[in-house]
Amino acid sequence: MAFTPLHDRVLVERVESDEKTKGGLIIPDNAKEKPAEGRVVAVGAGAKDDDGDRIAMDVKQGDKILFGKWSGTEVTIDGKELLIMKESDILGIIA
Repeated sequence: MAFTPLHDRVLVERVESDEKTKGGLIIPDNAKEKPAEGRVVAVGAGAKDDDGDRIAMDVKQGDKILFGKWSGTEVTIDGKELLIMKESDILGIIA
């Protein structure tokens, strides 16, 4: 992929949710919510502080993350639907 986010931005691919509930009911596509979990595809170099020094990113490529429901901007790159968001929109890393 020929895309690198700038500064403290992260490129995320959503992780698809289960198509069945715990009780075994199948959820149709039009009733599914967009998942708030994803995998980091690419990260920027990090923001700069007041002195011009880079602030290291807390996430790295390959991390599985949890983010807010309305976080990020949807983009299509190489036929894949991805999200670009700031690192501060990420709620946490899933171990």
